[in-house]
Amino acid sequence: MQFMFGDYLLDQPRRELTRCGEVVAVGPQVFDLLLYLVKNRDCVVSKDDLLEAVWGGRIVSESTIASHINAVRKAIGDSGEAQRLIRTVARKGFCFVGDISIRVPSPVENPAAEIVEPVPALVVPSKPSITVLPFHNLSGDPEQDYFADGVVEDIITALSRLRWLFVIARNSSFTYKGQAVDVKEVGRALGVRYVLEGSLRKAGDKVRITGQLIEAATGAHLWAERFEGTLGNLFELQDKIAESVVGAISPQLERAEIERAKRKPTESLDAYDYYLRGMARLHNGTRDAIEAALPLFHQAIERDPEFASAYSGAAWCHFWRKLNGWMGNPAAENAEGVRLARLAVEFGRDDAVALTRAGHALGHLAGDLDGGIAIIDKARLLNPNFAPAWFLGAFLRIFRGETEQAMEDLAHAVRLSPLDPEMFRMQAGIALAHFCAGRFDAAAATAEKALGNLPDLLIALTLLAASHALTGRSMEAQQAMRRLRHLQPAARLSNLKDWLPIHRSEDLLRMTEGLRLAGLPE
Repeated sequence: MQFMFGDYLLDQPRRELTRCGEVVAVGPQVFDLLLYLVKNRDCVVSKDDLLEAVWGGRIVSESTIASHINAVRKAIGDSGEAQRLIRTVARKGFCFVGDISIRVPSPVENPAAEIVEPVPALVVPSKPSITVLPFHNLSGDPEQDYFADGVVEDIITALSRLRWLFVIARNSSFTYKGQAVDVKEVGRALGVRYVLEGSLRKAGDKVRITGQLIEAATGAHLWAERFEGTLGNLFELQDKIAESVVGAISPQLERAEIERAKRKPTESLDAYDYYLRGMARLHNGTRDAIEAALPLFHQAIERDPEFASAYSGAAWCHFWRKLNGWMGNPAAENAEGVRLARLAVEFGRDDAVALTRAGHALGHLAGDLDGGIAIIDKARLLNPNFAPAWFLGAFLRIFRGETEQAMEDLAHAVRLSPLDPEMFRMQAGIALAHFCAGRFDAAAATAEKALGNLPDLLIALTLLAASHALTGRSMEAQQAMRRLRHLQPAARLSNLKDWLPIHRSEDLLRMTEGLRLAGLPE
């Protein structure tokens, strides 16, 4: 179905917004938000409606909703002042008030124009490849979603440690959460040979997990099994699932490979539960979610003082607060983040997840790029399928001046997680690499893509302002700078080095000059 208003065409099958035939770049959530408003035109939709429709019921901050509404308005030539198309109804929500005409594409009318081209399939790797879809939570309690998600995430981690297996990252596989899926289409969209799906039911201390492994191209079921036990042997159930998958894909697999896939981050189920709750919020990434995640990671650490992944999660909370300008006491929080990251490295010598987040945090918070890169490189050896190890390591390499190697690593991260809802992180990294390589037009274009997914991403706004300024687009540079200073009033040229650990002097000079031209005070 296509919706037409003014010069705009919102094409639902193509997931495309155009103006006078020209594509308007919008992120997935911004597109979904606009589509929902248009479909419910002339009705006031509440913020709860938007949370359910666009964010899958996840709790996000008021500022996130507001920034996405602003991004929708900008994409369709509206504004908060004019409210010509999207009206804010005080204390109620939002309403699309523009005139809409609807068209159902008909191949008979105009075959060339109406045939929707399929999304190009990704090349399936030569080695066995798999995605693990989110398991259905059958507990009857939506509050247990975090638990089902955590179990799946651990299965993904276990499989990812196998070097001969190509495993799609958690963030891409979780884009299918809550959806009825066509396994063949999933395999095509993600470029994998196998799909693992299942369900989980938790009642008291009893746990039942069902799983089925499907060959994506044919839809053939390779196996389907049910695993039952108690919370006390939950890790054993996860091991059995991973072992069954491995056995079905490669019956001749060496036993040692299976044993390596069974490593668990903690023996304490209480610590594990708090860690899963913290991770559910960490993936959200908003200011409120990060503030809620930090004490949960500390609760996990209290129950297992050697839980490396919990230390790294807490350290990453401090990094994310620094990057977004949310620190109340920067010196104290920075030091605490470094302390937590070093403990994560100490206790997580064989934990790729812990080493990745800890190494990245050390690079940012302690300015130790060499040490951070070495730690993340070790994580990549331990788990070559962990997408964050590739793109977070790429950030540190860019700051050290290795832009071309970083671009290769970012491209590999995108292949591991092609549908990642947090693609803005990778796009910000690509924009930064382009900027440091002197490709300012490409940097600005990629920064815009990142902002289409997360309108308040500070580093993307910074790159956009500097890139426009250095290419002589002063009006666009000043506009980006106004947005940047609204989000971070304390930003100054003098504290740029404290914010971003840029080690190569010419990169720092280029960034400083661009921001000065854009209007950032000394």
